[in-house]
Amino acid sequence: MGGLCLFALGGALLASLPGTEFSLSWTHSIEKTEWREQWNIDAGRLRLVEARIRGAGAGMEPGPDARTTADGWMVWTPGLPPQDSVTLAASGFTGEHRLCAGGECRPLSGWTGMADRAITLRACP
Repeated sequence: MGGLCLFALGGALLASLPGTEFSLSWTHSIEKTEWREQWNIDAGRLRLVEARIRGAGAGMEPGPDARTTADGWMVWTPGLPPQDSVTLAASGFTGEHRLCAGGECRPLSGWTGMADRAITLRACP
């Protein structure tokens, strides 16, 4: 299969997305600032390659190696080790996560058909 698989809590497969690279973005519930992450799939695990935010605030501190781009983003390479899975929580205080994969971007519910539910990301077998 390959690619990125999206699961409901409990393990039901909701979607399988092509490719080995994807990005996630969302708006922080308090700071109302966008956060973006670039991920790839490497050896069956999810690896966070880059993080970026438009401004710092409560719970949104950039990494120590952050640099500011010409268009105002703070960008850094997080030191997070590769993950077997990543679970995205659903909150009534924020908008949906946005996921881009295979050249297409959609709100998470646009990939899964489920809104307001936690979704787990894993490399597909």
